[in-house]
Amino acid sequence: MVKRTPLKIGFLGFEGVMALDLVGPVDAFSSAFVENGNGERENCYEIVVIGLTARPFTSENGIIFKPHTTIAEAPPLDTLMIPGGKGLRVPKTQRRAAAWIKSRADKIRRIATVCTGAFGLAATGLLKGRRVTTHWRQAKELSMTFPDLTVDGNALYIKDEKFYTCAGVTAGVDLTLALIEEDFGPRIALSVARELVVYLKRPGGQEQFSEPLQFQTKSRDRFADLAAWIQGHLKEDLSSESLAERACLSSRHFARRFKEAFGTTPAAYIDELRLREARERLTLPDETISRVADSVGFKSDDAFRRAFERRYGLQPSVYRKHFSRAAAK
Repeated sequence: MVKRTPLKIGFLGFEGVMALDLVGPVDAFSSAFVENGNGERENCYEIVVIGLTARPFTSENGIIFKPHTTIAEAPPLDTLMIPGGKGLRVPKTQRRAAAWIKSRADKIRRIATVCTGAFGLAATGLLKGRRVTTHWRQAKELSMTFPDLTVDGNALYIKDEKFYTCAGVTAGVDLTLALIEEDFGPRIALSVARELVVYLKRPGGQEQFSEPLQFQTKSRDRFADLAAWIQGHLKEDLSSESLAERACLSSRHFARRFKEAFGTTPAAYIDELRLREARERLTLPDETISRVADSVGFKSDDAFRRAFERRYGLQPSVYRKHFSRAAAK
């Protein structure tokens, strides 16, 4: 049997890179394998770190990286990943990186940025008129620096033809999982997510701040860890009484404190979390409506269907038909 050739993924390296923007996607791509006919595992990707020079470069947090090659000697690439970091907003570095990216862009199948890597790609002019995202903290700066872009500071990641941009740091792993899924299907992508112990494989349309994270950000007391616990236990009894007991408060006091802090009732919050999670699970291959309903805590399929249609305006079966990842391929 002929051994398959791994797809070559290039990572641009520069002084002042954000370390996790680089190593997070590198580890995700490196964890992707396919089995050949002999039952052996083969790498899906070959990783190449490309320095602006041959010298080692230092990340924002002080980690030193040694590039495999330089922009002058870089091999042909299937995909180019541009990590973020303060260094890419240094004018000299940005100009040099942008010139090289632009010179190679026509021969690269897709180009992706992580976090503020969008500044480097935007400087090429290749993103003109496109919808992009970046870390929420730098979204306004990106929009002001490059007014010909449509910057969505809320999205987790965005695809616009061959160009991909994503939010900060860990969103780079979310984007990488999406790229792996494009290349090798959802099963390989989900196996990588499991290998990396990623809690949930998130879609690009998801907000940078999840509902539980917004809940935790606003909380200053015993509610702070409750949202994360709820997200991991959607199948369990999440009645107001049960949650009040967990928070060591009376049911009445808990309900009042909850609504004062978050502007909604515990029941409405739980329903929203369950329906959002169900919506994402419906896009996975081989998931049945009954399994999804049960996995997020609905007592019956009918109760789930009614709640889903009330929230999203269509039946779960219709949603799955139009938005499942299997159907999109």
